[in-house]
Amino acid sequence: MKLHIKNGRLVDPANNIDKVTDLFIADGKVAAVGSAPAGFAADSTIDATGLVVAPGLVDLSARLREPGYEYKATLESEMQAAMQGGVTTLVCPPDTDPVLDEPGLVEMLKHRARNLNQAHVHPLGALTVGLKGLALTEMAELTEAGCIGFSQAEVPVQDTTVLLRALQYAKTFGYTVWLRPQDAHIGRGGVAHSGPLASRLGLSGVPVMAETIALHTIFELVRATGARVHLCRLSSAAGLELVRAAKKEGLPVTCDVGVHHLHMTDADIGFFDSNARIDPPLRSQRDRDAIRAAVLDGTVDAVCSDHTPVDDDEKLLPFGEASPGATGLELLLSLMLKWAEDERGAGKDSLSRAIARVTSQAARVAGLQAGNLSVGSSADVVVFDPEARWTVKASALASQGKHTPFLGYELSGQVKATIVAGQVAYQR
Repeated sequence: MKLHIKNGRLVDPANNIDKVTDLFIADGKVAAVGSAPAGFAADSTIDATGLVVAPGLVDLSARLREPGYEYKATLESEMQAAMQGGVTTLVCPPDTDPVLDEPGLVEMLKHRARNLNQAHVHPLGALTVGLKGLALTEMAELTEAGCIGFSQAEVPVQDTTVLLRALQYAKTFGYTVWLRPQDAHIGRGGVAHSGPLASRLGLSGVPVMAETIALHTIFELVRATGARVHLCRLSSAAGLELVRAAKKEGLPVTCDVGVHHLHMTDADIGFFDSNARIDPPLRSQRDRDAIRAAVLDGTVDAVCSDHTPVDDDEKLLPFGEASPGATGLELLLSLMLKWAEDERGAGKDSLSRAIARVTSQAARVAGLQAGNLSVGSSADVVVFDPEARWTVKASALASQGKHTPFLGYELSGQVKATIVAGQVAYQR
C-alpha cells in the first residue's frame, strides 16, 4: 500500500522537523518527506490540511490485562484504545496472571498481539520468579522470547542482595532493569499522599520518603554495578532532585512520569473519588509543579499513560478499598497537548517537546527503533487535530476500563487516523 499524507504540519522531534509538508509511505516504511520519490503513485491519499502529522506514540507503561485479567480488559479492547489514542508502540509490565517469567508466556502474548495487526507490543519480563523477589528469572531466555527489559512492576524487591545480583547480571549482558522506586516497608498499605489532606480524610498515607529512600538504594547499586536502570513513574519533587543529581554524576539512569501526575494533585481526590486512586498516589501541588518543570528541562525522559484498566467491581468501592489504576491510552496525547498549551502560556513553544516525550525519547529509553519519521523507518504515524475539543466520557473510551480522574473534563486533540507499519489501522 502506497500512502500520501498531504498538507499536514509534520512534527518529528527526532529529526527536528516542524513544518507544513507531505509524507510518503510505501511498503510499510517512510518513503520520503517533502517531495514524492521517483515513480511514486499513491493508492490512497489523506488530506491533513489543518492537522498535525507526527510519529505514532510510544507508551512505556500500558497494562493490556492479558493473560489472566480478561474480566478487566482484553487485548482486543486495549489495542483498539491504543489506536484511538494514536499509540502505535506499547511496553507492558509483567504483572499479568501468570506473571511474565516464562518464555512461552511472552511468546504467546507477542503472537496474540501480532495477529491483531495493530500496535507493536513489547513486554517487560519479570525480574524475579513470580515477582516474589527471591530467585532471578532466566533473563537470557526471556530476552530471546522478546522482552526488552526486566521489571518488578509494583512489587518492590525486599532483599537488596537479590536486587544487587539482578543488576550485576543485567550489566553483564547489557539488559535494562525497570524499577519503580518504592520502599518495601514505608508507606506499605497506604492509599494517598501523606499530607494534610490524607490526615483530614482519615486515609493511610504514602510519604515521599518511600520514593527517595528507594532511589538512594538504587543509585548506590548502580554505582557499584554500572547497570542501566530506568526509573518508572516518579511522583515527587525530592525524587526528581535525586535523579537530576544522579544524571549529573553520569549514572546510566533514565526516568518517566505518569501523565496523570503532570496535571493532578492529591486535592483531586475531592470527596473520596476512587477514580483518583492510583499508584504512586497523586502528590502535593509542589510535587506536581516540579514534575511539570522536570518534563520541560529534560530531567524526565518520557511521559507514559500508566494505563491500568480496572473494572467497576474493583473501582466502585470506598476509596481505601478500591483498586488503584486509571485508563490512559486514549488520554495520553490530549494530556500532553494540554501540558504544551500551559507551557506555551508561559512563553515556551512546547508542542515539539511534548511530542518528543511520548515518541522519540520514549523509544530511546526502551531501546526501540520507533517514534520517528526518518526515511526507511517503520511508517507508524498519528494524524490529529490539535484544536478539536472532546469531553472525556466513559462512552467515548474504547478501553474496557472506563475509570479515569479526568471523566467530565474537556480536552483538545482528537486523533483522525492512526497508521501502523504503513496500514491505516484506525480512521475517525
